[in-house]
Amino acid sequence: MCTYQTHKVELAGAAKGAAGWFTLTDGAVYVDHPFHSTHEHTLNIDFTNPSEGPSARVAVELTEEAALALVEAVQKALASAPPGMASAAGPRGA
Repeated sequence: MCTYQTHKVELAGAAKGAAGWFTLTDGAVYVDHPFHSTHEHTLNIDFTNPSEGPSARVAVELTEEAALALVEAVQKALASAPPGMASAAGPRGA
């Protein structure tokens, strides 16, 4: 069953799409039927920059297990770095 709920988030970063690197400004996360994955439903993440048009998009389709493992890996990576090291504001105490 699809949830029909899309969770949007503002992002600051970069992504590499078919046309090369672009500035990342937006993200959307939702559970739905995938376009490419062979699973019936996946957690889908779209990384986009709408101001740069449809080519500024990277899509990811993950199983629930893979999505949870990714969340855990992101949390571990951030916890292993000095606080604020990857922050837009720069490292804390700098």
